[in-house]
Amino acid sequence: MRRSLTALAALLLSASAQAGSFSFADNPIVYFAVTDRFANGNPGNDHSYGRAADPQGGDVGSFHGGDIAGLTQQLKAGYFTDLGVNALWITAPYEQIHGWVVGGKQQFQHYAYHGYWALDYTTMDANMGTREELREMIDIAHAQGIRVLFDVVLNHPGYADLRTLAEYKVPVLWPGHEKATLRDYHSYIDYNNFDFAQWWGPDWVRAGLPGYPDGGKDDYTMQLAYLPDFRTESAKAVGLPPILQRKSDTRAVALPDTSVRGYLVSWLADWVREFGVDGFRADTVKHVEPDSWLALRAAATDALKDWKTRHPQQKIDDAPFWMTGEAWGHGPERSSWHDAGFDSMINFDFQNRASGDWTSIDGVYRQYATLLGKRIGNAPRYDILSYISSHDTSLFPRGQLKHGLSALLLAPGGVQLFYGDESARQPGAAPIGDEQQATRSDMNWGSLDAATLAHARKLGQFRLRHPALAHGEHRLIDEKPYAFARVMEGDAVIAVPEAQGALELKVHGVFADGALLRDTYTNHTYTVSNGAVAVNAAGTVLLEKAAP
Repeated sequence: MRRSLTALAALLLSASAQAGSFSFADNPIVYFAVTDRFANGNPGNDHSYGRAADPQGGDVGSFHGGDIAGLTQQLKAGYFTDLGVNALWITAPYEQIHGWVVGGKQQFQHYAYHGYWALDYTTMDANMGTREELREMIDIAHAQGIRVLFDVVLNHPGYADLRTLAEYKVPVLWPGHEKATLRDYHSYIDYNNFDFAQWWGPDWVRAGLPGYPDGGKDDYTMQLAYLPDFRTESAKAVGLPPILQRKSDTRAVALPDTSVRGYLVSWLADWVREFGVDGFRADTVKHVEPDSWLALRAAATDALKDWKTRHPQQKIDDAPFWMTGEAWGHGPERSSWHDAGFDSMINFDFQNRASGDWTSIDGVYRQYATLLGKRIGNAPRYDILSYISSHDTSLFPRGQLKHGLSALLLAPGGVQLFYGDESARQPGAAPIGDEQQATRSDMNWGSLDAATLAHARKLGQFRLRHPALAHGEHRLIDEKPYAFARVMEGDAVIAVPEAQGALELKVHGVFADGALLRDTYTNHTYTVSNGAVAVNAAGTVLLEKAAP
């Protein structure tokens, strides 16, 4: 722990000296860990609620044991500070449906290890750990200057699975359901039974079940993948959903004159108020009306301000709550979602373009820097969050990871590093009909690729010190080898992503003659002379002004 804090202090002092004062929103460097697949800190919680590996189809969709305690272990080891990240995005830690549903065409038992099938937004999922473990993890992250972001869903709760229906006595199951297999799973649920009203209830969700409204045909009211759709647009006051009324360990209480939206916003904001959660990554943004996201942002902002007032020693700073959103297919342009409570939108454009040569990537950089530097009317500056691998798309080609990491960590705008890209984690099994499961293999702690990891660490720590990479003016310096500068008031850098041997770089207009520069990739220093600097490249050059 002491080593991690010392390293962080050095980074922050360097950043302050070289780039002046800047905020997290100026330079988000987000590490996304699928918690269940990252690190197992407490094997005792691995099979909570009777969850187990699938005896017929393996464990591709089961819980693997990763938990909050595992994240804490890696925080204490300095893993995230070494990478230079300043935010940790974790999958939703609140309670998920207890059992499994049938996944993919090549059928497998699919549990809610990913956090997208909520049962109770007010309690910890036992597989993830305890509230005390969550509090410890967030406090340690904050002590290292790392914000914690929750993945959250406003669009839908989880499926009606056999185990959860049985445990909470929703009387819609046929006898013998305990022995259900992948082939006969649905034959044990009476989908024509009006007793489904004792589940979430028709005032809460569209589900196409007896007594429930059907899903709509527009983005806001449709059912995604047959999931129940929260009626967040309804102004009708509702009570607690019936299933939570029968759940003895819920922390949910009836809220007078409160709509579905009001409950969900209150439940999610409570995690911020109690633990100091710094931000949300919002799932399926375009399937929830903007007013709901604005309500969530407002409530979470108030909650974080309250937490910081009560915890002055645990807060990182006074920065406001931060939100990024996933609207499938969103690119680098500013959109109306940036006016719906989101500081940033996930950028689906970058992944495929990052594998190109540096000439084409320079065009991407120029496009992004130009877009992000524009102001439309009185609108504030907006941001994006680019990635090269995602749990919902694919992994970047493993043989090109150094190239991909350079392209990402030198890109304009915010960036998101997917767990294992820095260590060459290999894909897992890809069942037919749900090939994205391959992106969620276990973190490769036993086989970290040392060269890739060292490369990612150097790039990440360099980026952490330089908000110019995120929001500076982009300038092409040379095409062969490809070199560019990124410049903003109070900060400037030059990067040569792939180069070897002796180089002369023209730096006029970026660094003055006589300036002492440091290549942070090799830790060598050079002096600018006649508007140029001669360097010896060792794969990558990352130039910054050296501290006097």
